[in-house]
Amino acid sequence: MSVLVASRRVAPLLVAAAGFSLLTPSHVQAQWWKRAPVDFEECADAAERAATKTEKTAQLADCNAKFAGRRKPGGGYSYYDFLQDRTFDIAGPNPTPEEQKKIDESYTAYLANQRRSNEAAQATARQQREQQEQQVQQLQRVALRTEVERVPVPVERPKVQQAVGQRKGAPCTKGSFSCEWPRLSESLNELKKLFNPAPSKPAKKG
Repeated sequence: MSVLVASRRVAPLLVAAAGFSLLTPSHVQAQWWKRAPVDFEECADAAERAATKTEKTAQLADCNAKFAGRRKPGGGYSYYDFLQDRTFDIAGPNPTPEEQKKIDESYTAYLANQRRSNEAAQATARQQREQQEQQVQQLQRVALRTEVERVPVPVERPKVQQAVGQRKGAPCTKGSFSCEWPRLSESLNELKKLFNPAPSKPAKKG
């Protein structure tokens, strides 16, 4: 973690210094202002008066390397840490050692929070994935059970059931056809016998 913090401090300075050395002619590398500027804004104002665009670019790069803070409208200065995407209030144009220590501690906490957030997001995604898998399994079980219930089961024919029930002495509802038909059938048979008597057999000759 200390290596990251150290590299975070050094990187902007190295970039600014490299750009300044490449863009600045040798005669511009000398002190190019009559009085040393006190902050970035004063330094940038002086750079605006440079004779050429190349000198202006080089001087602005030097201003950026010398002053990390930016002047606030109401007084004081602010320091923007692009790694945290956060602005810190500082007393002068550059952070003091104590202020820099707080900024670094904040960056360490920022990295820890990022790690915890990533772990929480991964845990949430894993939990959602497990829930989805469980729902799919439940749907599959329900679908299988429904398919089994749809298979037709053979049913005995009503006449066979009726005959079996009558043989076993199963009760029937009075007035229903199944109960009245046997009696009606008997009555019809008796009437047939009355109207159609059986022919008498001829007497045998002795």
